[in-house]
Amino acid sequence: MGNVTSSVASRFAFFPPDPPTYDVLAEPDGRVVFSGLAADKNVNVHLLDTKGGNRVVATFWKHPFARFTLLYSHGNAADLGQMMELFVELRAHLKVNIMSYDYSGYGASTGKPSEFDTYYDIEAVYNCLKRDYGVKQEDLIIYGQSVGSGPTLHLAARLKRLRGVVLHSAILSGIRVIYPVKLTFWFDIFKNIDKIRQVTCPVLVIHGTSDEIVDFSHGKRLWELAKEKYEPLWVNGGGHCNLETYPEYIKHLRKFIKALEKMSLQKPKKEPAPSPSITDDRNFRCLRFGIR
Repeated sequence: MGNVTSSVASRFAFFPPDPPTYDVLAEPDGRVVFSGLAADKNVNVHLLDTKGGNRVVATFWKHPFARFTLLYSHGNAADLGQMMELFVELRAHLKVNIMSYDYSGYGASTGKPSEFDTYYDIEAVYNCLKRDYGVKQEDLIIYGQSVGSGPTLHLAARLKRLRGVVLHSAILSGIRVIYPVKLTFWFDIFKNIDKIRQVTCPVLVIHGTSDEIVDFSHGKRLWELAKEKYEPLWVNGGGHCNLETYPEYIKHLRKFIKALEKMSLQKPKKEPAPSPSITDDRNFRCLRFGIR
């Protein structure tokens, strides 16, 4: 059954850039450097081993006055080399740290992409944030763009003290991008329509009303199902891969961050029982569902 699910995922969802737009190199002192990235002491590069047996590349963009950290899962048909400009802008405008990564089989990450490997990937990145940077759930915002909404909601459904979640051009599920089915089939992938109901923190949904890849109805339904809804951003006339170019995009994100900062001053939630892992038009190109 797992193999069938992986086959469906590979057929419908994953289109890593070929060739990758960057490489990682090891310096004599043991540091890992990212090709094409100008020297910046506020960017760290990591190679992380996952439970799936792969090694993924992650970059941590540090802001000196950050209150929160954004864990960013990018869209399809993109890798970290194409996302650098966006991360620089988000770090500056939102005043947050940004941790992003390439899925298995993307960029310089090893392996082949699959639904479950994206879950292993984001778990490894989250563990790195805890281990190497001391990031707590209360200071973490998880951001998923397009297909990145899958691993984002996988993690958000398990972490009950997250500060917030952002769903950008998100999908209800893999099959629902192709066919408007009413039921969730066992072989479907990224069953976000079910996982959103388990998220307990504020959820911001951003979607273009003219999205030609993932219909606007996906974002609208995810927002309706969220327990703690934040004012959504419906970008009038926005497509699937150009929402960052609209001025209201960064303005609304900044408003969301400020709202979360106010919430962080309130009494924290009671510590819940830990959740098990799954085993017990710019360069911001993203989702491209279709038959190979």
